[in-house]
Amino acid sequence: MAKRAVSSGRRGRSLIAVLLVGFVLVTTGVIARRVRGLQQQREIRDLQRTRDALDAERMRLDGAIRDASSRNRLQPIAEQRLNMHIPKPEEQVFLKRSPVPAARPPHDSL
Repeated sequence: MAKRAVSSGRRGRSLIAVLLVGFVLVTTGVIARRVRGLQQQREIRDLQRTRDALDAERMRLDGAIRDASSRNRLQPIAEQRLNMHIPKPEEQVFLKRSPVPAARPPHDSL
């Protein structure tokens, strides 16, 4: 009978040891998952900041393009470099279009 008492005590210790190892493994997995989640959260926040900065840069560049392509900006450049000017009313010539003949329907031959 003494053997049974000793072996059941070992089984209880082994079961407690297995449960403790399992608990440690599960908690390690939970902690690793949370750490990875925090890393991903930082990466997402950094990417959002980068996207916001790029959006602001795009808006700035759109404004610069709009300013550079405005008539007030291009007119002096065209007048100086290309010797162009805005025509006066007496310099304008309006050409009339000649009427386009109507297309004839296809002829059915039997």
